[in-house]
Amino acid sequence: MTDTTATSPDAALETDGTDAGYEAYPRTEWDEHDHLPTNTGISHNKLAMWAFLGSDCLLFGALISTYLLVRNVPEEVPGAGPPVREVFDIPFTSVSSFVLLMSSMSMALAVGSISRGDVRRTKIWLLTTAILGALFIGGQVYEFSVFYNEGFGYTTNISTSAFYTLTGFHGAHVSLGILLLMSMYWLVHKGRIGQAQGESVEIAGLYWHFVDIVWIVIFAVVYLIP
Repeated sequence: MTDTTATSPDAALETDGTDAGYEAYPRTEWDEHDHLPTNTGISHNKLAMWAFLGSDCLLFGALISTYLLVRNVPEEVPGAGPPVREVFDIPFTSVSSFVLLMSSMSMALAVGSISRGDVRRTKIWLLTTAILGALFIGGQVYEFSVFYNEGFGYTTNISTSAFYTLTGFHGAHVSLGILLLMSMYWLVHKGRIGQAQGESVEIAGLYWHFVDIVWIVIFAVVYLIP
């Protein structure tokens, strides 16, 4: 006589202490970590950074749109005045932009170095990226001081307000990125980030590359397009 006793799903998973009950779920490399693979195929930390960068795109898009709307407002309109582009120093800003773009290359080299487990080169390229970013910020501060001395302050007119808000917001992002890079440098130096934790440097690289790409757009829209 055949035993027709139903077997519950939970009973199918009961084992004698071995992994026999989990044959339907073969082990993967992720089982060696404290988390499972995500539906997107990337880690939660990297996904969170992508989500943050997506929201930042909206913010920069709004600031760029605002600047485009007010930069050519006729001077007879209340709150309007001479545009700040009258005192732009394109050669100087071009050099400053080149410095920032070169920092993207050094950041990519830092990510490549940590992926190979080369701690020494990782620290060198992280520090190089931070220094290049600091040079860019220094150039921006100098540029702002020149504009101010020429009579174009933040509250001079709506055009200057939009300009300083847009470029200052980007400068704040670069400054935050420098702090992030120095934190990465310190953690790598202390041995808390190595090849196995290289994704942390990669995530910092995503942020830095985003900041550089945004500046390309700002430089083209604000400085190069009349």
